[in-house]
Amino acid sequence: MRPIVKAVAAFCFAAASVQTPQAQAVDQRHFVSIGTGGVTGVYYPAGLAICQLVDNSRDSHGFRCLAEPSGGSIDNIRAIEDGSREFGIVQSDVQANAYQGKGQWSEGAFEDLRAVFSLHAEPVTMLARADAGISRLEDIAGKRVNIGNPGSGQYGTWEVMEAEGLVDRKSLGKAVQLKSADVGQALCEGKIDSYFWLVGHPSALTQETISSCEAILVAVNGKGVDNLLEKYPYYRRAVIPAGMYNNDEDVETFGVGATFVTSRDVSDDTVYEVVKAVFEDFETFKSRHPALAQLSVDEMIRDSLTAPLHSGARRYYVERGWLDDE
Repeated sequence: MRPIVKAVAAFCFAAASVQTPQAQAVDQRHFVSIGTGGVTGVYYPAGLAICQLVDNSRDSHGFRCLAEPSGGSIDNIRAIEDGSREFGIVQSDVQANAYQGKGQWSEGAFEDLRAVFSLHAEPVTMLARADAGISRLEDIAGKRVNIGNPGSGQYGTWEVMEAEGLVDRKSLGKAVQLKSADVGQALCEGKIDSYFWLVGHPSALTQETISSCEAILVAVNGKGVDNLLEKYPYYRRAVIPAGMYNNDEDVETFGVGATFVTSRDVSDDTVYEVVKAVFEDFETFKSRHPALAQLSVDEMIRDSLTAPLHSGARRYYVERGWLDDE
């Protein structure tokens, strides 16, 4: 079993405060790390919120927490798989593919992947320049479209949509692979016509793009989506509500759930303490980002979780009476 914490050389995370004597007795540089996403998305602030609560309770467990920006869901699971990180925030479809040996894991399932809890819903959110002539998914043919950087959850979703015949990169004027932090500026500068990503709402990057260059939201629906939802249970229908941005009407789409995962090799005590830190101060956690505000315990411990619950997480949920002891 790999150690519950790893040494971080040279420097401490900027948001960290001085360690307690108990933590110092272990090692001043001991952390657990969480792979998140781009700093403009929701995964990064969600990871920071988890780490803040873990750090607040470090007197009881002696380790600290580092939330690290990353390339996204696929990168996060790969890092857990190779032991370079203990935790990661990932899309529910990527979690399912990794555990079941599909998609990026078709050459070998990550059978030691374990679920901890789920987070917010993430609708497929497509934006287009108002003058690009894109009002529905089919209109992207011949356009310059960002399909996500390899290693990101949106790129994985694009691949599923392409496999199911909803989209075809060969039909695009140009398939671009920018990271999420760069797409808003690229759209506003006219370098791309459209982009999509999976994100909890309200989203600062979505609002910034719409405000800066009068971009519009594009519905992602129709029979092709209906068929996809029937085939892949980790996807679900989603709506971006009217008035959320510049949309007068609801925008129909589909999406996934964000999930918090780890490896079976991470100790029960470590996972237990991280879970306890979040749920013992649940209202504070929900206040850290608008996308987290509507979270409920019942949904978090059941929804969008394909991999088995880590035994350390289950232990806490049973203690609280939220799950039956098996």
